[in-house]
Amino acid sequence: MKVLTPRAIVEQLDQYIIGQDEAKRSVAIALRNRWRRRQLDEDMRREVLPKNIIMIGPTGVGKTEIARRLAGLANAPFIKVEASHYTEVGYYGRDVESMVRELVELSVNMVQGEMMEQVRPQAQLRAEERLLDQLYEPAEAAAEPEHQEKQARARDRLRTMLREGKLEEREIEIEVSRKPVIVQGVGFGGEELGVDMQGFLEEMLPTRTESRRTRVEEAREVFVHEESEKLLDKQSIDRMARSRAEESGIIFIDELDKIAGSGAESRGPDVSRQGVQRDLLPIVEGCAVPTRHGIVHTDHILFIAAGAFNVAKPSDLVPELQGRFPIRVELDELTKEDFVRILREPRNALVKQYRALLDTERIELAFQDDALERIAEFAEQINQRGQSIGARRLHTVMEKLLETVSFEAPEIAPGKLVVDRKYVDEKLTALVEDEDLTRYIL
Repeated sequence: MKVLTPRAIVEQLDQYIIGQDEAKRSVAIALRNRWRRRQLDEDMRREVLPKNIIMIGPTGVGKTEIARRLAGLANAPFIKVEASHYTEVGYYGRDVESMVRELVELSVNMVQGEMMEQVRPQAQLRAEERLLDQLYEPAEAAAEPEHQEKQARARDRLRTMLREGKLEEREIEIEVSRKPVIVQGVGFGGEELGVDMQGFLEEMLPTRTESRRTRVEEAREVFVHEESEKLLDKQSIDRMARSRAEESGIIFIDELDKIAGSGAESRGPDVSRQGVQRDLLPIVEGCAVPTRHGIVHTDHILFIAAGAFNVAKPSDLVPELQGRFPIRVELDELTKEDFVRILREPRNALVKQYRALLDTERIELAFQDDALERIAEFAEQINQRGQSIGARRLHTVMEKLLETVSFEAPEIAPGKLVVDRKYVDEKLTALVEDEDLTRYIL
């Protein structure tokens, strides 16, 4: 984090997201402030709260991608939730506290994965011994020293062959543990099982074991996983995961405008929407949420909300919730020039993706500049004519443009396809001009 200055964060985001400079600067400052907070003394650290952000803009302009890439830079647990999936006090819907529990579960998985990598060398040695036990079974116990030395030499020879990969295809019989699967939310009248109930059931239900024959190569991974789990300290994992969720967690709340009131007198659905806002308020404000891994405090979780706000406005949110999102940034509608850059520049650009996909079929795909401009022009035209879905329109246009070569690639390989303006017009002009058909296909 020390080297991730705001400018460096923006530069990293620029590799995947075109434009939206104001939003990038805001999230970069928010992420840097987390590092700054950790440099403070403990008393001041408790007082510094995250500056939550509302991103305002139509769908497909990069709101979710900015938040997701930001979490990836910080190696922070990140979840995306839809505000419209929650209802007041969880009635016929989801309880707002469930978003914190999901964040903690993700944090636990991250910490557990990292710790399993740390203990993997030790687990591999233990797994090797278990494999040798399966591969070498002496006819009788060796009591005399010379017999013990003979068995040790035989075991060492097998160990050498095992490490050289000469026994990978040999089959052995292993015992595989099957933990009980607990289905959440079934028959318990809630979004998920109670915190204590779920842990209780996991402890009470027996772990089943079954025998199966498998190759040494596959058995090794099974043994390594089992031995890694034995080396882990669950309490340490829970403690570290809670800390990471509290100090670094990011919750992205999409469609916040769907729970904003219309500004008129609160009746009917508006009452329920305001109820969700008031349930959400203590989570954003800072409270203690019980989870199956312990109590988690939400005071320093960073909340990034987003919405189109076409009908409702941020000012239609309850005042208390507005105050918990002090930073507001408006994202720009994408233009033809943006679409051209999106096709060409990002590290995960669509053009690069399709080239890589068709390269697996030995088809060389080349795009001329005038073709990219024509694709962008069509995408912008369709967005303006119907419902704008931003950069996601490029996915539908590109898929339709390359449908034929994608289907015929195995039969015509090897080959080369040069996509120019004429090719784009041949494939898309008639479809784009048919307004009724465009609504269904593009």
